Amino acid sequence: MDNEIKGFDRLMDLMRRLRAPGGCPWDAEQTHESLKRYLLEETYEVLEAIDSKSTNMLKEELGDLLLQAVFHTVIAEEKGEFTMDDVLQVLCDKLVRRHPHVFDDLKIATIDDLVANWEKIKKGEKGEERLSALSGVPPQLPALLHAQKITEKASRVGFDWDHVDPVFAKVLEELKELEETLVTGDQARMEAELGDLLFATVNLGRFLSINPEDALRKTIARFIKRFNHVEDSLHAQGKTLPEASLEQMDSLWEEAKMAERETYASGRNK
Repeated sequence: MDNEIKGFDRLMDLMRRLRAPGGCPWDAEQTHESLKRYLLEETYEVLEAIDSKSTNMLKEELGDLLLQAVFHTVIAEEKGEFTMDDVLQVLCDKLVRRHPHVFDDLKIATIDDLVANWEKIKKGEKGEERLSALSGVPPQLPALLHAQKITEKASRVGFDWDHVDPVFAKVLEELKELEETLVTGDQARMEAELGDLLFATVNLGRFLSINPEDALRKTIARFIKRFNHVEDSLHAQGKTLPEASLEQMDSLWEEAKMAERETYASGRNK
């Protein structure tokens, strides 16, 4: 633990040195606003590391994400707004306050009760009555995650189905409505219906306990892997993508899919 504390203190001192006169000009000119994009980028790189199941990659990317928190805190420290001790004190107090079933005598029967109590505590922390049961979801979230959070909040106040069947039926209904708008050529309507379909699909994911952001990221990764297989296979044949027929590319795509299934099946049978 002492080594961890020393390591954290060293990180704080390094960041202060980089920001100080004679340090790094780029680090010195950064602000909370200018660092926003890097905070997002580092967060997604942590997700990529988790998906890769690489311990070394995850260790490195968590460090990069931690650096962003340190960077923002040092900027605030320079302005006399707050220090890292303040940040850590607020965090520790919050953890204790939001876990009365661990640090106090509150008895929690189910996970649903735990989540409801968590939301009640959060609401009390804000010091004001929220206007809507859907309040408190940051609009800056990625759209799929934003939709998931909104449907979760609606569900907690009873605005939900009891079973997955009508949720699945809603997805099919929205797909049909999108199909019907295609013949109109009305771009605004098509956009609205596509949005409805995506929202309904996110809600289905919630019922299936599937995170839509994770599901889509993994699908994108599979698409890239299969596409690379098509490219590499054609290159081995002395061809480029524009020179190949759609039938050839589709055959190689199916070949890549089959290899994935075989790998998945062998992994399950180990």
